Amino acid sequence: MKRAYYSDSVANFLTENRNTILGHLVSNSEFAVENTQRDAWTYQIKLLKEWLVGLGGTIYFEYSIPRMGKRVDVLLLIGNAIFVVEFKVGDTQHWSGAMNQVTDYALDLKNFHDASHDRFVVPILIATEAKASPVRIEPTPHRDGLLATVRSNGNNLGTIIREVQEFVESAAAGDRTQIESSSWENGKYLPTPTIIEAAMALYNGHSVAEISRSDASGAELHRTTDTISTVIENARAGHYKAICFVTGVPGAGKTLIGLNIATRHLDDQNNTYSVFLSGNGPLVQILQEALARDKVARKKAAGRRVTKSAARSEVKTFIQNVHHYRDEYLKDSRAPADHVALFDEAQRAWDLQQTSKFMRQKKNQPNFNQSEPEFLISCIDRHKDWGVIVCLVGGGQEINTGEAGIAEWIEALNRSFPDWHIHISDRLTDSEYGAGEVLSSIESRENVHYDSGLHLSVSMRSFRAENVSRLVKEILDLDADSASQTLRSIRENYSIVLTRDLAKAKAWLRQQSRGSERYGIVVSSQANRLKPLAIDVRLQPNPIHWFLAGREDVRSSYYLEDVATEFDIQGLELDWACVTWDADFRHADDGWVYRSFRGNKWQKINKAERQSYLKNAYRVLLTRARQGMVVVVPEGDTQDPTRDPAFYDSTYDYLRSIGFCEI
Repeated sequence: MKRAYYSDSVANFLTENRNTILGHLVSNSEFAVENTQRDAWTYQIKLLKEWLVGLGGTIYFEYSIPRMGKRVDVLLLIGNAIFVVEFKVGDTQHWSGAMNQVTDYALDLKNFHDASHDRFVVPILIATEAKASPVRIEPTPHRDGLLATVRSNGNNLGTIIREVQEFVESAAAGDRTQIESSSWENGKYLPTPTIIEAAMALYNGHSVAEISRSDASGAELHRTTDTISTVIENARAGHYKAICFVTGVPGAGKTLIGLNIATRHLDDQNNTYSVFLSGNGPLVQILQEALARDKVARKKAAGRRVTKSAARSEVKTFIQNVHHYRDEYLKDSRAPADHVALFDEAQRAWDLQQTSKFMRQKKNQPNFNQSEPEFLISCIDRHKDWGVIVCLVGGGQEINTGEAGIAEWIEALNRSFPDWHIHISDRLTDSEYGAGEVLSSIESRENVHYDSGLHLSVSMRSFRAENVSRLVKEILDLDADSASQTLRSIRENYSIVLTRDLAKAKAWLRQQSRGSERYGIVVSSQANRLKPLAIDVRLQPNPIHWFLAGREDVRSSYYLEDVATEFDIQGLELDWACVTWDADFRHADDGWVYRSFRGNKWQKINKAERQSYLKNAYRVLLTRARQGMVVVVPEGDTQDPTRDPAFYDSTYDYLRSIGFCEI
């Protein structure tokens, strides 16, 4: 894949006619080129022809970063360093947003392009009308070969390059051999996008191959996508209905699979409309808002105008809240427009009791006698020809009262839909998926198929360590020896630290984050005695602001004031997380202690179901971070009986015994 609009050796670039270079850029552009873009390219070509004289290497204009759906203005391979150059023509200052932008590009190469891992990567922001400032070449605190972003107005670019070369020669880290362009270009790009980045890239026409890893875990994504696509095509050709149950460990890419299938089957000519449905309200709101904003920005960049409301309306046909979808087809008895419906976190659909209660109290339907899974299947069953449902199933993710688990889907198929074909992950039998004995009820049923291709076994949420979800499972299962071994295996690439001081945790988060890497505080929804730490779980943040707003916005996660609970963050992720652990879920010699704060004291949780919800809440919180996390276990207060230090000490000692490093 040709990733740049123009590329050549610096030597050839210096001798090639400016208009010829400009012609390559214009002809390879994905959009109609406005005069402002043409003028910017002309300026860049002129400047670079002046300042690259006497230097060797390779130059790339408009280098693609598909994970982010963006292009780097100019990328240079000179000596043994990679220069990522972003121009802001006409800007008089180096704005923080632009600084983050170029840093993010550099981080993408450092983290996801294997030929860049051991190289020095230098982000440079050129604000063409800014005042000249001293050149500062210095590493970031991680000391991994990514240098701090250099500010310039363009007139000292040659000086910057030469000073970087001197710095690299004197530095201890990194590969000092000269970069060979063909080998670098052939390096594997192994991106792991956030779910927001993935949704935007897929919605804008990128393939899942462009934005996902190409190693074993990436191969799983392609295999599962192909397996589901085959089920869809066979159902369409055979004029029958089918349902797929896809399983996966936390962070394995189930939601990515759903979004990929949904975008792949947005085909009005072949009548294969699809819809991505989720009962996770914050996830739906955030994805809809992110896609709408991105659509407006892209149209603006292409010289066309679209309103936010129009963009949001279009996005809502693709990603919907499952409860809104349900309510629509309660009122409308016709078959949906969609032949393919993908249900994210399908195990969280409501059981009969919860659905009936809601219908009676909120929808004035006192005699409603279907669980949510049964009603949702019945909607697609209205099609006379064919239809497919894809259930994306997380293990150990039920966190709310009334969530039916996956068994109810199977029971609904048995009760009411005998002709449907059933395709089941061969791992659905595992205990964490809760299908249990109900699977035995379909052993004699026709058209039931178990398929290993419907399971995702490798977590990709953390591109730094795929075994974080295993570590969390071992911690929660009180398997300390195994947890210690797993922690040792991931520690080099994935930072996990422990503290009793929230202020230290906040400082650690700020130090770790580079560019727009997002960080925030997450807590259990039952963590009611963190108020002395200025954490009140009753104050719910707006998820759109918390996840999408920038560092300067007091409502954003970056401010470390508002916190997210398991309900806000399930299905989403942060780069760096602070998990603040309250006395609702405590370690003790004989196992976990489950508590709920009522009135002015902690009360014991006796129901096994509610205990499971609380344990799963901590499972969700501890598997949100892509790059690392700090766990805060407060010291408590001897003067406060609701925050007795004994409620916290055992948990802290348990985590420390596993090997968590203290800060």
